[in-house]
Amino acid sequence: MKKIIFGLIALFLILPMVLFSQEDPVEVQNSGRTSDWELTRLADSIKKQQFIQQVILLNEQEKLNIEIQSKEKLAAELREIEIRDSLLMAAKIERITALKSTAVGYPVMLNTDTLFFIYTKLGSSIPKERAQNISRKIILLYEDDFMNIDSLTIEETDNMVDIYYGEIIVMSITELDALWHNSSQMQLAQEYASIIKSTISRQRDDNNIFKILMRAGLVILVIAIFLLLIWLINKLQGRGELFINSKKDIWLKDLSYKDYTFITSDQELALISFVLKLVKWFAVLVLLYLVLPIVFSIFPFTRGWATDLFSLVWLPFKRVLVAVWEYLPNLFSILVIYFVMKYFIRFVKYFFSEIESEKLTISGFHADWAMPTFNIVKFLLYAFMFVLIFPYLPGSDSTIFKGVSVFVGVLFSLGSSSAIANMVAGLVITYMRPFKIGDRIKIGDMTGDVIEKNTLVTRLRTPKNEEITIPNSAVLSGNTINYSTYTKAEGLIIHSTVTIGYDVPWKDMHEALIEAAANTPYVLADPAPFVLQTSLDDFYVSYQINAYTREASKQAGIYSELHKNIQDACNKRGIEIMSPHYGAFRDGNMTTIPANYLSADYDAPAFRVRNIKPEDKTP
Repeated sequence: MKKIIFGLIALFLILPMVLFSQEDPVEVQNSGRTSDWELTRLADSIKKQQFIQQVILLNEQEKLNIEIQSKEKLAAELREIEIRDSLLMAAKIERITALKSTAVGYPVMLNTDTLFFIYTKLGSSIPKERAQNISRKIILLYEDDFMNIDSLTIEETDNMVDIYYGEIIVMSITELDALWHNSSQMQLAQEYASIIKSTISRQRDDNNIFKILMRAGLVILVIAIFLLLIWLINKLQGRGELFINSKKDIWLKDLSYKDYTFITSDQELALISFVLKLVKWFAVLVLLYLVLPIVFSIFPFTRGWATDLFSLVWLPFKRVLVAVWEYLPNLFSILVIYFVMKYFIRFVKYFFSEIESEKLTISGFHADWAMPTFNIVKFLLYAFMFVLIFPYLPGSDSTIFKGVSVFVGVLFSLGSSSAIANMVAGLVITYMRPFKIGDRIKIGDMTGDVIEKNTLVTRLRTPKNEEITIPNSAVLSGNTINYSTYTKAEGLIIHSTVTIGYDVPWKDMHEALIEAAANTPYVLADPAPFVLQTSLDDFYVSYQINAYTREASKQAGIYSELHKNIQDACNKRGIEIMSPHYGAFRDGNMTTIPANYLSADYDAPAFRVRNIKPEDKTP
């Protein structure tokens, strides 16, 4: 700046000389006294000043450029610092946000009062240690009888704001503390200082002897009122029972239907008495719930006791109520899934019932498959519904719930292996179609009519009216004889075998057996009965009579009638149904044919005795 001023002064000194020479050129010329060198000197002087001024201006311009470059450099560094500060602040905010989801606050206490909570650490001190140190210093201030509460001051240092009392630093507020509470360090320090002052002042006021005596009197008064109310409640309960007893015969009657009495009048009286006692105890508990907080709130050091006492009882109920309230959206989801699946299953059932009633026919799908298939589809739909509902069940994502589910699954798989085998066998039997309800079948040694066929067992009713339950796995692993499959269309062949000696002509035996079958009830004439000779043994021939019937469930009666008719037909023809072994050694004995079938002149054969002389023997 000095050089610029100097240049301007020089310019102002030279400029009048130039102007003067320009204003009066005639005088210079006319005088003839001014020589050329003076003019040249003057011109050189002017140019010199101009050069000096240009140099000064150039020097100033160069300095100005240097200053601009310095300013730009400083501004760039300032921007870098600001960017670093903003990144650091963002990192701190992110750290605070992460800590808020997991960090635990530790209370700063003065006796039983909680002043505030500490969430962040300071240097090597963790939050718990900071809270304990601050509490200890506040207690020292409270116990100092000469403490002036207004002497608490706040001072700001480089990175922290401190709360002082004299030379004691009560606590320091860090930048993390302020960020945690979304406040500045100074504002948070002022708030904490105000809390400390007010708490110390209040507790000192609360602990003087006059207030202690007054609070003791209030406690006695509250307890007296509580006892009086309990006495009144007991009186009301006793008067109520006496009044009801006096009106018992008018108000209370036996509650009965026809000959059965549900509740007698005495039982009704006992029930009413029990309800009155419940009401009394409920009223006592309500009074206790109201009185205890009042009593405990009178003294400062017991104010937290009522909360702690009732939290033990109330918190579980509160958690249950809150859990129920929070669970309502999931409950509505479960109800929606259930009702949608319920009506969809009804539609599927209607579809299969139409197949079962043969109103709807599907090629290759038998009508008796309809309901078993529906049961399988219903089971799968319910399983799918359970899969959809499972995430909405309370505690479904907990480790305990998963462990119990696995445990129950293992128990079910180990304890129900035979049941599962029967279920699989029942499914296979359904689609094998070896029999249906009402069929006469034989499974192993058991014969009967099928009365039930479910997933696990098959039930038969025997001809003796006995019910037999057979596991489906046993049915599947054994042989099943179905007598009813072709009975209606082609007829069931019943058969019985008779052994007759070679002395009876086979034609006579055939005629006798066919006649016996024809006379048997429920035996068909077409196709006609026929006889098969199944074997030619050493002493007899085996004749098997075969006849058709459409009454598979009446086999026992048909066989009984057939056997009677065989006896009658053989007796009429003089054919003994007797073992030839016996007939060969029965000389002199009566025939086994009943007497009414014998002729009037029948005489039992005599014993054959033959005396052979020694000389008659052939040598």
